[in-house]
Formats: sequence, C-alpha cells, structure tokens
Amino acid sequence: MRTGLKAACTLCGLMFAMSSQAADKYGPFDEVEYQPLNEFWVSTGFKTWHFDSGLGLNGHNPGWGFDYRYATTVSVTGGKFFNSDRHDSSYLGLNWQPIAAGPFRLGLFGGLLDGYPRMENGGVFLAAVPAISAEYGRIGANLIIIPTIQDRLYGGISLQLKLKLY
Repeated sequence: MRTGLKAACTLCGLMFAMSSQAADKYGPFDEVEYQPLNEFWVSTGFKTWHFDSGLGLNGHNPGWGFDYRYATTVSVTGGKFFNSDRHDSSYLGLNWQPIAAGPFRLGLFGGLLDGYPRMENGGVFLAAVPAISAEYGRIGANLIIIPTIQDRLYGGISLQLKLKLY
C-alpha cells in the first residue's frame, strides 16, 4: 500500500505545483463561492489501496464514469466499475465540495452504490464518504476515502483520474 499511496500523493502534489493560478485564487482552506458552471468530465475506474492489504481484495477497479459540475461546489457523478470484491458496481450521487485548499476541493460524495455482496446482498445502499478533487486545465483526479464497515465493506483510498470534455 505504501508505494501506491506514495504515487497518489505524488500525482496530487504535481497537480498542486502546476496550478499556481489556482493556488493564487484559493488560499489554505477557503470557502468556495457558489457559482453556476457547465463542465462535463469523463473518468476512469479506480485504483484502490486497501487499509487491510492482507485480505486479497482487488485493488485494480477498471470502469468508467462522469462528473457534471453544474456549480463551483456541486457536481452530479455516476458510473460503473469492477469493485474490490470482484463484482460489477454502479454509483450515482452528488459531490459537494465547499472547501478549497489550493487546487484541491474538499467535501463529501453522497449517493447510491451497488454490487458489494455483503452490503444489502449486493443491492443498492446509501453511502456518504469524504472526497477530494484536484483539477488543472482539462485533467483532474478524485480521491475517495472509503471507511471499513465491519465485514461488509473493506475500507481504503481510491484514486480516479478524469478528463474535462467541456
């Protein structure tokens, strides 16, 4: 996990360093002013570093997704991926990110997920998890922090890359 997490931190650090314009605009932990936007992003699946690496979970979670950012603080997001339990999953929800630290947006993802056999027998369940985004021009990344929920959901840190279409 240490090497993968180091790579994720390096990627975010590079995006931070490249984004002097965003760093000038947003200081440490500034509140993001709500303004309408019209941005559409496509995204990859996830690379996940699990907190308990000895469980033999799948950390390569290919898939696709989208983010429609209709405001500076809120986006609708959805997609499909092959999850850590080696099942297909879908998600649909909102990213609410009202805090900025340089080019990073901090907040929560709240929405519906499915496909985890020990959560609602693989059916739909509601989730709310911390989410961090970084964007520079047309490229970006989402970092999702997944909590461990007993023997039903195994926690970790998931990295998703994205590309802005418009």
